[in-house]
Parts: sequence; C-alpha cells; structure tokens
Amino acid sequence: MQVFEHSIGGVLVILVMIVLGYILTERKWFDEHSGRLIAKLVTQVALPCYMVTTITHRFSAHELMVMIPDLRYPVMSMVILMLVAFAIVQLLHIRDNHAGLFSSMFFNSNTVFVGLPINEALFGKASIPYVLIYYMANTTIFWTIGTYLIQRDGTKTVKFDLKKTLGKVFSPPLLGFIIGVILVLLHIQLPDFVDSDLDYIGGLTIPLSMIFIGFSISHAGLGKLALGKDNILILLGRFLLAPLLMTLLVIPSNMPLLMKQVFILQSAMPVMTNAPVVASLYDADADYAAIMVTETTLLSLIIVPILMVITQNIS
Repeated sequence: MQVFEHSIGGVLVILVMIVLGYILTERKWFDEHSGRLIAKLVTQVALPCYMVTTITHRFSAHELMVMIPDLRYPVMSMVILMLVAFAIVQLLHIRDNHAGLFSSMFFNSNTVFVGLPINEALFGKASIPYVLIYYMANTTIFWTIGTYLIQRDGTKTVKFDLKKTLGKVFSPPLLGFIIGVILVLLHIQLPDFVDSDLDYIGGLTIPLSMIFIGFSISHAGLGKLALGKDNILILLGRFLLAPLLMTLLVIPSNMPLLMKQVFILQSAMPVMTNAPVVASLYDADADYAAIMVTETTLLSLIIVPILMVITQNIS
C-alpha cells in the first residue's frame, strides 16, 4: 500500500504541472508559437545540459562501460513491438493512411517529456542514468524507422535523407549524453561555474516538459478524444503489451533492479510528442497522432501507479 501511495504522490507532482500548462493554454497565455518555443527550450537547451550534469555527477567510467551494453533490451523490445504492429496492421486491416503512424506510435514511447519526470518523481535521481539509456535507443529508432513509417502515410514523396536523419538522431539531447559520457571516460571535470550553470539550466527540463504536455493536451482538444479500433489497439500496445514484453526480457537478466523497473516504466510511456509534428510535416494524419498523444498521456497517469506496484515485486 505504501508503494502505491508513493506512486500516486509522484504522479500527482507531475499532474499538477500538466494541469498548470493546460490551464495557462486555455487562458491564452500560450499560443502555437509559445508551444514551439517551450519544446525548443526543453530539447535544445535544458535537456542537453541536464544530460551532461546527470552523467558527470552520477557515473563512473566503470559504471558506464558496464551499463551501455544493456541498450540491447529496449532495442529488442521495440523491434519485437514493431513486428507485432506490422502484423496487426495486416490482420486487423488498419487503414492505409494510418498504417505507418499506427506502427510508429505502437512501438515508440515518450521517454523524455513524460518518462523522465515520472521516473525521477517515483525513483529519484538515481533512476536518471537508466532513463537516458532507454532514451538513446528510443530516439534513434523513432528518427529512423519510426519517421520513415510516418512519411509513408503522407501525400508527399518519401525520400530518405541521410543528412537530415543523422541530424535528428544526433539531436542536442543525445549529443549532451555523448558529451557527458566522454567527460566521464576521460576523467575530465568541468569548472565549478560551468557545472553550476549546466545544473541550473538543466533544472528547467522537467517543469517545462510538463507545461508543454499540458499545452499539447489543450491544443489537441479533449472533445476530440475517441476510442475507435485504432485507438484501443495503440492503448493496449503501449500499456499492456510493451511493459509485459519488457518484463519478460529483463527479469532473467542480471541488471540492477532499479534499471529493470525503469525500463519497464519507460516501455509503457505515452506516444511520442514528436509524432504529430512529423505527421504534419509529411501531410499524414496529424490530428490522429495528436489525439493519441493526448489519450495515452492522460491514461498513463492511471497506469503508472499500477505498474509501479507490479515492478516492486520483480527481482
């Protein structure tokens, strides 16, 4: 019961900030430009700083070398989920103009805007390194395979642009992670004033992320929420199949218990907030993607405490 109460408390911390973002958007404090600005501040400024300070403060070179091979677990999970999504598309006749979006949303999760603050609220700062490991796998697969699948739904001609793809994969947050790893492996210590600046700026990550989620929910419109076949299948994929699969993968491993718990929670996070952006860029169904971001984000606030209790019983 204590674990459940703690998880509810962690979710409420997140929920208050989401509601704040929603209310401010409804009161016209934020417009479309404001939303893009907040997202840019998080992904291009605050989060890279957060990555550097987290890695340099919480890792030794030995710990990094031991932990990085565990990237294979989120990669395996997402590849299996992708194959399941492809099978569902064929067997249950998902509409052609939703097939790519459906598949991408089925196997990619929101590891930063929702996953990062939820894990920190529930497990503390000790969980952040494991969140970042999952993030590396998730962002690489989304900006390569996931984006390509979304492009196929659109009316624009799909062309694979290696330069643009690499630019998305090696985004500022991932570069911040890589810089942090290099600093640790080379035993380089940043000057105190630089470290403090990075720490202060990185501290913006979680509150701004939650405000952005509130903005996104308001922008999508609660009145548009629905439970059609596609929607229900994505909800089942995100919140039932994904954590079940990850649990089966990590339980036999000898990774730390906290890493197992974080990986399971990360696998069950909502749909990527980037999905509607990419869909809009390639003339795919951005409204469908936005609705799924909203539905999965709202439902995750109910699912997370349940998963938290379940993960306490694994070893």
